[in-house]
Amino acid sequence: MGHREDLLEGAKRCLLEKGFARTTARDIVKESGTNLASIGYHYGSKDALLAQAYIALVEEMSFEGDGDAGLSGAPGSLERFREVWSNIADSMRDPGSIWRLSMEVMTIDLPEVRDHLARAQREGGRGLVALLMGVPEEEVSDETADTLGRFYMTLMTGLIAQWTFDPKTAPDGASLTEGLRRIIEAATRT
Repeated sequence: MGHREDLLEGAKRCLLEKGFARTTARDIVKESGTNLASIGYHYGSKDALLAQAYIALVEEMSFEGDGDAGLSGAPGSLERFREVWSNIADSMRDPGSIWRLSMEVMTIDLPEVRDHLARAQREGGRGLVALLMGVPEEEVSDETADTLGRFYMTLMTGLIAQWTFDPKTAPDGASLTEGLRRIIEAATRT
């Protein structure tokens, strides 16, 4: 790996160990085996590097289930919805979960970081739409990413908050699916 990749990997480890606010440039350099100047050269700033590292950690998450079996529910079905959101909720149970870091990241008031992460929101929503609807990400239109994708990202943010503040009562995939089923039922009554 080159310095750019070493920095990113080191920053990911630092984020998971120390969080965003407590990670220093020196921590990243120590963890990556690089030098301070390489942060500015490759990423512009420590905060931009940490934002990239956070996005990379989220992108590495998989919500398709264990093994090669993947998801068994039909694309767009309530069963697929339950499976995906169950997998997401299961990933939040780990005390070292990336999602605990997400709450910290949501509260950061650094414009450079916020702008970088805001641009990633659309792509996160696009990825959830693709997974839940069973289509390749490149086939998810911008309009769908900006509507259905934003809906899923809002659901994700709320789920992260609930799991962070009260994991004992936070919803799982089954309860979210039951809530959605009730919404559909009420919306389709004549």
